[in-house]
Amino acid sequence: MRLIAAALLAGLLSAQPAPPPVRVLVRSELGDFEVAVELSRAPVTAANFLQYVDGRFYDGGAFHRTVTPTNQPDDAVKIEVIQAGINAARNPDRFPPIALERTNLTGLRHLDGTISMARSTAPDSGRSDFFICIGDQPSLDFGGARNRDGQGFAAFGRVTRGMDVVRRIHQSANSEAQRLTPPIRILSISRL
Repeated sequence: MRLIAAALLAGLLSAQPAPPPVRVLVRSELGDFEVAVELSRAPVTAANFLQYVDGRFYDGGAFHRTVTPTNQPDDAVKIEVIQAGINAARNPDRFPPIALERTNLTGLRHLDGTISMARSTAPDSGRSDFFICIGDQPSLDFGGARNRDGQGFAAFGRVTRGMDVVRRIHQSANSEAQRLTPPIRILSISRL
């Protein structure tokens, strides 16, 4: 019994507190906002995003998609997000797809201001595009109904300042195909 108690105490004493989130500044032509990237809770997705940030892939990229209640008439499950991608000239240099970090394991949920990795119809296909939730979007979590596979998307942080800018991008002119017309240019994304 003493060995078990000693092992538990040693484990508690050696446990390091989780590092604080990595702060990132997104500068767009409609204004700036800040994001807290949860490297300790979603290490694979956060590290993937940060390698694109550190490599300056997003500089000259764009917010190219906005999903609103009115531009998804054929979707049974409606969502509200904006989506961004890297500078198109850097597409050949993108990193390989990453494994999906499901929200039931990370504990991160798709709430208002959550930043998450976009993916195709396959779960382990996220690369460089990310999206930001407008309002709570539980259908994007693990078990949610937005994707038929129920695997959801990999949330990896949240907007901490500047949601007014995110909402302005969301409300910008767009086509029925959810494309921002014109796209909103990303001036830079960098660590603070």
